[in-house]
Amino acid sequence: MSRDEMPFLDHLEELRWRLIKALVSVVFFTIIVFYFSDPILDFMLKPALNTQAQVNLQVLKVQAIFIIKLEIALIVGIVFSIPVILYQLWAFVAPGLHKNERQFIWPVIAGAFVSFIGGAAFAYFLIIPYALEFFLGLAPTTVENNIAVDFYFGFLIRIMVVFGIVFQMPVVSVILSRLGLITPKFLRKYRRHAIVIFFVAAAILTPPDPTTQVMLAIPMLLLYEVTIWLSYIFYKKRSQEELPQKAAHSPFADPE
Repeated sequence: MSRDEMPFLDHLEELRWRLIKALVSVVFFTIIVFYFSDPILDFMLKPALNTQAQVNLQVLKVQAIFIIKLEIALIVGIVFSIPVILYQLWAFVAPGLHKNERQFIWPVIAGAFVSFIGGAAFAYFLIIPYALEFFLGLAPTTVENNIAVDFYFGFLIRIMVVFGIVFQMPVVSVILSRLGLITPKFLRKYRRHAIVIFFVAAAILTPPDPTTQVMLAIPMLLLYEVTIWLSYIFYKKRSQEELPQKAAHSPFADPE
């Protein structure tokens, strides 16, 4: 029985097993990362230790460190599982794609993984140090910066995840352009609307600091321009690949 002839329940069963495989990957990497979580904690503490403002991180709950390690392990486990998750989703929809569309799965998987890491690194090395300096520097000299360690790690993780997701914009553009769902003309037409959406999203996703919000909105604007450029390349390539197929089905085509 071909994939197209499978009953609806069989499709659901296949989707269930692919989701289970993706979940197993997340659990596997989460366990490994949790075992090596101490070096990751030390790495994430560096921005606070390198600030000019004096800051004291405090453990206010008995289970705080365990929860932090578990959260970090889960998030990093999901990041490491991005190739597996995308592959399982692709394997489920692949029978409905054209042959030339299936060839882009590995570049898309690699691009999604690298883009997320790049966005998280951008936040860690550029955004977070500045944000910490700004917020901690607001305290007068008579006030000590005593911060709960779980709040500190929550602050870092939130910003890094947000930037990692934002940096997926070019990858999404490539996928949608290859499928013909968006065009460069569409993206250029709604550029002004996108600018407004980016600044609103930056205000919601970042701390209430105008400078930090702008530092998120600017990369989003630059990535949008990259998105338009990539959409032009891949949409044009898709049109060139479809042209011979349309000509072959034309009633004016030469018979073989």
